[in-house]
Amino acid sequence: MPKGPQGQKRPADVIGNAVHVMRIATGQIEEKPESKNPAAVELGRRGGAKGGKARAATLTKSSVSQPPRRQLRLAGHVIRGPRP
Repeated sequence: MPKGPQGQKRPADVIGNAVHVMRIATGQIEEKPESKNPAAVELGRRGGAKGGKARAATLTKSSVSQPPRRQLRLAGHVIRGPRP
């Protein structure tokens, strides 16, 4: 069975999905999203906060611009030096 953006179960056929959406819109049924594990949410938040600060502390000024420059180069853009 297909799942929605937050992992909700959805009907597999088009008509069944349309009826399901109509029932939600008219209030005949209430859609209850599954709750997330609070411990996992906290671990992710702590890891993300540490990781960003640690990475920013280790980067030099020239290495800060390298990932965006690499993406531009891969996209086919011409990268020139600084303007005089």
